[in-house]
Amino acid sequence: MLSVDDVAREIVAREGGFVNDPDDPGGATKYGVTIDTMRSLAMDLNRDGRVDLADVRALTRDQAQRIFVEHYFRRPKLGELPEAVQASVFDMYVNAGTNAVKILQRLVSRMGFAAIDDGVIGPKTVAAVKAAAGAAPAHLADAYGIARRNYYYALADQRPASRKYARTRAGGKGGWIVRAEEFISPRYRLTEAQHRERTAKWA
Repeated sequence: MLSVDDVAREIVAREGGFVNDPDDPGGATKYGVTIDTMRSLAMDLNRDGRVDLADVRALTRDQAQRIFVEHYFRRPKLGELPEAVQASVFDMYVNAGTNAVKILQRLVSRMGFAAIDDGVIGPKTVAAVKAAAGAAPAHLADAYGIARRNYYYALADQRPASRKYARTRAGGKGGWIVRAEEFISPRYRLTEAQHRERTAKWA
């Protein structure tokens, strides 16, 4: 089992460097940390009285990792979840905020363990997820990864500007899908043909 710091390090590596994509609702990011997150944390790294693109560019890997561990793992209480899903939920929380938890809550509810999809990890959610893990110990992580993948596809269905994150220009799996499938057993990953069939209706 990787430590939370190890997982944070992998997330930073996966997210990459500075990006300011106009199609990304999160705005300018570096290592997955958005400019809005840096503003909320008052990270005026160059001490010029404002948090702007220069500060995003100045962010270091170590700073990004610390942000993720503190604000995307510890504060949301991801450590209270079963170990089998912690890394995947953590990775998704960095990418999609509280939607990461809502996806899990909806999943375990469909499995028969009621949880309100409010994006908050409280005692009832922890109990429901632990019960689901106990009922299907070999399958919960895969089921969550598949639910993540479905979330990404559905998001791209609804928002054409986001399709480039789910499908490459050549038609293959985009970063979102590859990211979700890193947490899914190989036998549950889509083939290229299945992926192309799923995205065929996109323009």
